[in-house]
Amino acid sequence: MKGLSLQWRITIMTALLTCAACVLTNCLVGYTGMRYMDAIGSDISAFNATGEDSPQAFDPTKATLDEKVTIVVNDAQESFGTTTWCITAGITLLGGVLAYFVSGRALKPLRAFAAQVERVQPDNLSEIRLNEDVPTELQRCSASFNDMIARLGEGFSAQRQFTGNAAHELRTPLALMQAQIELFISEHSGLQPETAELLDLLQEQTERMSRMAKVLLEMSELRSIPCEDDVELGPLSEEVLTDLAPLAENKGIALNCAGDALVIGSDTLLYRLVFNLVENAIRYSRPGSTVNVSICDNNSRVFLRVEDQGPGIPKQYRESIFQPFFRLDKSRSRAYGGVGLGLALVWEIAALHGGSIEVEESSERGTTMLVTLPAHNIEDATKELPLCHIC
Repeated sequence: MKGLSLQWRITIMTALLTCAACVLTNCLVGYTGMRYMDAIGSDISAFNATGEDSPQAFDPTKATLDEKVTIVVNDAQESFGTTTWCITAGITLLGGVLAYFVSGRALKPLRAFAAQVERVQPDNLSEIRLNEDVPTELQRCSASFNDMIARLGEGFSAQRQFTGNAAHELRTPLALMQAQIELFISEHSGLQPETAELLDLLQEQTERMSRMAKVLLEMSELRSIPCEDDVELGPLSEEVLTDLAPLAENKGIALNCAGDALVIGSDTLLYRLVFNLVENAIRYSRPGSTVNVSICDNNSRVFLRVEDQGPGIPKQYRESIFQPFFRLDKSRSRAYGGVGLGLALVWEIAALHGGSIEVEESSERGTTMLVTLPAHNIEDATKELPLCHIC
């Protein structure tokens, strides 16, 4: 029963109850009918075998019944029993069918309620409100769910605001610390090795914290950016590869881009999405390898792939890498200046545009990251442009 829907449970329970009631009624009526049918024999009048015109009374307990009379009584009993069981089966079947359709109609508001709940996503909490014009049994549930959505939206908004404020407040002292360290190093050239090593470590960590504060500030401000531009991913990707060409040349990595597609969104955010993916691919690819960016689309979706020739990502970490501050190899991340927020920012941008990102393929020969975005059809350009989901 656990695997059955509520509608089928109601149908089966109704059919079983109907069947049980019919069986009990059938047994009661059958027992009573058979009993009185046998008792009728004491009052039966029949013609005797000599063909007399007047009926003769007889006692079936003492006299031998005529063959025809016996057949008539037996046939009546058998017909009565068969008919009652057929009626029982028919009523049970009819009751089950009626219960299925009646329960389906009764559960229609519950299905509509479930459909509204399924549309709730983290990026549209402020837009979703369940209709409270529902049956009495669901009104309280709808009101409670709307209150919960409102509280969640307020909590997420407060969290983003706190993150943005904290990142903004950290940038000034970090910049001051970084400037003071650089000034101290420039004014004291003859430092002891231990002191110089300590200052290098302080400078490196200060820069890392500055990058982290910058990314956190960007993540907190994502949802305030309008996403209503026509963006051609081909030229945008070419621009990203041009900007990252010096980094690739340092490792002898070739950058290739192929394909194009049109999407609706923020040019700035989509640039950041492609930039982070390609930069990540360059940093983790083997020297002398190739990073490929390919773009294709169908009628409804756009697919952007970034393929590298790095060491690959273990299967158990292919979802965790999109979580904030998750780093697969902490020592390598520090060496490359990573803070564990690049792919998390990519995930946020993709979700903001109604898309997704995943590890399509990964092995020792490399990794392919797949970004899926809604396509923008040229013939629909005159229609109202959709906005990103903004909480």
